Amino acid sequence: MIEVTSAKTMSHDHAGEHLAKLAFMANQISDFFKSYPEEQAIAAIADHINQFWTKRMREEFRTGFEADATALSPLVRQARAKVRPGN
Repeated sequence: MIEVTSAKTMSHDHAGEHLAKLAFMANQISDFFKSYPEEQAIAAIADHINQFWTKRMREEFRTGFEADATALSPLVRQARAKVRPGN
């Protein structure tokens, strides 16, 4: 059987997968810095994302988790506010 999916569905699925990858990467960064004092960890996570992620990745990260940030660790949720806009 061949499954028929619309371009909109495929686009939505791709966007969801992309956000899941961004969350995974951000949470990995958080895991590295979680032994730091909380404020230093938050600043270091945001600094890492600002330095090494592209503008597009940062913008998708900032906007993609506005409504629901449950996929992000508590440190990443706090660092998200310090991530520079991509535009």
